[in-house]
Amino acid sequence: MMSVALITGGSAGLGRALTIALAERGWTVITDGRSADRLATLPRQRVVAVAGDLTDAYHQARLGEEVERLGRLDLLVHNASTLGPLPLRPLRDLPAADLAAVWQVNVGAPLALTQLLLPRLLASAAILMTISSDAAVEHYQTWGAYGATKAAADHLTLTLAAEEGLLGYAIDPGDMQTQMQADAFPGEDISDRPLPATVVPKLLRLLRDRPLSGRYRAADLEAGDLQPASAGA
Repeated sequence: MMSVALITGGSAGLGRALTIALAERGWTVITDGRSADRLATLPRQRVVAVAGDLTDAYHQARLGEEVERLGRLDLLVHNASTLGPLPLRPLRDLPAADLAAVWQVNVGAPLALTQLLLPRLLASAAILMTISSDAAVEHYQTWGAYGATKAAADHLTLTLAAEEGLLGYAIDPGDMQTQMQADAFPGEDISDRPLPATVVPKLLRLLRDRPLSGRYRAADLEAGDLQPASAGA
């Protein structure tokens, strides 16, 4: 039986690497991003790319239509996110409107999309996954808005999983060579960070072994630890 995944933010970084990996393994993957040009460079076989803004209700509906067309949904990965206004700044200098904008991308839109797709998720006993960050549990100067919204996203993911009887994972992938890291550290050499593709096998292990719901670190998964840092109910 065909397995179907929806991965937000699949045009670059970890979302792109996971999209390609699942498609190569026979999954059909729906993914999105704001850049139609970057989405067009994804493999055409088994990948359904939908350009648009995740915070837009019409775009969310389009993603829902693609899920309905395929008739099932086995995995929903909330990967798309934003740091917020650059350069990053202390919370004392962060306007409420800027925090609200970060919240809408990192928390509001993923929740709305999950609510929209919940019947299909339940029908397939699907996995709900959020790509998190160590900033969700650590307190890095100038990362307050991003960290707070990632913490909220983790909480909503694991609470939804507990409420609905789904498996839910919040994954801290660790530092990677991504545009987000480049934006966060302008002018710095980030070539020492691992490529996003190196994280994919750890995510695939979660999908294969389906451990308890909870928050996981990719570094722990690499060491063979399938006990969550925090467990869902």
